[in-house]
Amino acid sequence: MLTGLHGGCFELFGGKRVRNISDLKGRTVGIKGLGHPHAAFVSIMAAYVGLDPKKDLRWVTPSDPNVRPLDLLAEGKVDAFLGFPPEPQELRARKAGHVIVNTGLDQPWSQYYCCMLAGNREFIARHPVATKRVLRALLIAADLCAAEPLRAAQRIFTRGFTTEYGYAEETLRTVAYDKWREYDPEDTMRFYALRLHEAGLIKSSPNKIIADGTDWRFVNELKRELKT
Repeated sequence: MLTGLHGGCFELFGGKRVRNISDLKGRTVGIKGLGHPHAAFVSIMAAYVGLDPKKDLRWVTPSDPNVRPLDLLAEGKVDAFLGFPPEPQELRARKAGHVIVNTGLDQPWSQYYCCMLAGNREFIARHPVATKRVLRALLIAADLCAAEPLRAAQRIFTRGFTTEYGYAEETLRTVAYDKWREYDPEDTMRFYALRLHEAGLIKSSPNKIIADGTDWRFVNELKRELKT
């Protein structure tokens, strides 16, 4: 793990019977699969408020491959769904469900990165200059997204990465691309490692994960070099 990139991109939506995370007990959650990141994030949120994600939540995957988990929420067939852009934007456009947790606004999630950059260990060791160049390019891009979200959204749209300009604009306006200088990636690793351990999804300690799986040299150098 090399750096955090931004915060606040994923959101937990609920249906009529769910007003907060605790209300998920005994309720259904739409997911793509139990090994999918969507399920992992819902699990750690549930464990954080004292629920057992294996016993207290009912996981539902669509039986039809053409149906998405967010469609199940929109149709009232599940009680909750966690989405990453452009899924939250689509749910809002469809007026489906309501936000239970916005990780860009709600603590403690808003205090940490949601998305981070990892690299192949051997590549980084062999090509440190290339690694730093890639990291510099991504962080400069994050600065562009923060400073000129409309320009960034237009590029995403015109280059064919999305057919929904409105979704792209909303994402670029709300995701915290300006936090890579402020947040500490090690704090994020420790926070999420603890949450994953609480949910029974990992066995390693945060200290071991940080010691064995992180390298902050490049981002620390770039924080000094890219001051403005």
